[in-house]
Amino acid sequence: MTGKDEYYNRAKQEGYRARSAYKLQQLDDLEDLIERGDTVVDLGAAPGGWLQVAAERVGPNGTVIGADFQRIRAFDDEIDDRIETVRGDVTEAKTLDRIRRVATGGDGDAGDSDGAADARPVDVVLSDMAPNMTGEYSLDQARSLHLARTASEIALELLGPGGNLAAKVFEGPDVDDFRTDLENEFQYVRATVPEATRSESSELYLLGIGRLTAPVRPGETYEVDIVDSGSEGDGVATVEGFKLFVPGAEPGETVSVRVDDVKPTFGFAERVEDA
Repeated sequence: MTGKDEYYNRAKQEGYRARSAYKLQQLDDLEDLIERGDTVVDLGAAPGGWLQVAAERVGPNGTVIGADFQRIRAFDDEIDDRIETVRGDVTEAKTLDRIRRVATGGDGDAGDSDGAADARPVDVVLSDMAPNMTGEYSLDQARSLHLARTASEIALELLGPGGNLAAKVFEGPDVDDFRTDLENEFQYVRATVPEATRSESSELYLLGIGRLTAPVRPGETYEVDIVDSGSEGDGVATVEGFKLFVPGAEPGETVSVRVDDVKPTFGFAERVEDA
């Protein structure tokens, strides 16, 4: 039995709308993209296979928002009340505005609420988008890269600290540059090909894990005031409200530091000699 037949038949038997549902299962199993209670945005979501998997994994207290220019049929089982849909082209600003309203507690296709300003940010952005195929690989690859970059731009707008991104792209020119750009925005980036991908496919998934919203990046230097001590004895400084732990520094000191590592809500810096 071929891989195509296996996953196609499994999808039919298990009630998934597309065999691609197993790709998301495998991506999530690999990196724990989705947690219970998360808010997930799925870009290019029709016909809804990824929505089904995401809704299963966020559980009854989570929310999944699917956006596509095609209509997404309602779901007939217990996951339906976890899924909201937005119909529109995700490359257009007005569609992003509608996604944002739904994510913040407003309405999707039916409403025009501005949403709740104090709502939590999105936890995960997913994109299995692919261009309309022309048969000319260089053009199709360039268009897939454009869609993946669009997904990443949406993710950078919507994700809160520590949020995750999964975006499909066809292998080819400029994918390494795209990955480098993502590495500047996430704790780490992983490239992978799920087992459910057809053997002849050139699809590659880039996973951005741990959205960084800090005002600092590794390698940058600052002069900081040590304002406190951490539980491990490190000095604590802040840069634009972002906490940095500095080994060997004491409260009351003003020191020059170089940022070594950045996490979603704090970072580490090493003391350096003043120039």
